[in-house]
Amino acid sequence: MHPDSPISATLVCWGNAWLAGQVGLDEAADRVERQAGPQLVAGETGDLPLRAFLADLRIEGMKSLRLALPIAGDPLGLTGPPPFNSAAIEAGQAATAVLPSRCLGLVPVNDRRGSSYAGVRWTVLEARTAAPDLPSLVEAEHELTRAMRVATDALLGVEGPAQGHRRLEIVDDGLAPGYPARAHRVAALAARLAAVLRVADDRGLTSGQIAVRGEALRELDRAVRRARVVAHHAITELV
Repeated sequence: MHPDSPISATLVCWGNAWLAGQVGLDEAADRVERQAGPQLVAGETGDLPLRAFLADLRIEGMKSLRLALPIAGDPLGLTGPPPFNSAAIEAGQAATAVLPSRCLGLVPVNDRRGSSYAGVRWTVLEARTAAPDLPSLVEAEHELTRAMRVATDALLGVEGPAQGHRRLEIVDDGLAPGYPARAHRVAALAARLAAVLRVADDRGLTSGQIAVRGEALRELDRAVRRARVVAHHAITELV
């Protein structure tokens, strides 16, 4: 699963909107399937459709879904144990279902069969019940704005050959109904900055310029990922 895929984020925001009573289960599941095709959850006795899996978790008392967007060295949104962390870091993303007495980690992988079937298969792993250490939505917005200014100043100081214009492919980070306005604003800005990060190009720069530029972009990437995670959790603070 490519880290830029929004599938875990889509599951989290629409799943939380469903849990908050803002949308129905069918609408939430349809939005997830619209992103990446059929959704199956790997079970001990065989694969289960995602909507049936979510319905079972709701019966068990599922409270919310959390988003994780980790990279090596920065397990953002994760609290362990190691098997779940490792799988999530390899995928670059994961969701965590929060239940009354346990948490389940959901890690997506591409599910391709033959020449026509393309979907997502979720692996279920035990996750620790501890909440991840994350900033508030206000703090995440301030951090994102600051990182954007710092990165802009650093990049303007790196002179290199003109590289032309590359089209920004903005992955939809639109939130589901019921999220606060600030969360929508933060998610939209994070999505646009994530698109900028994807088209960043080092061609024609010296090693020193690449180092300066790379540090600025790493800090911006960290702020973008934190903002996306916090924005997708914001609805749980309202219920």
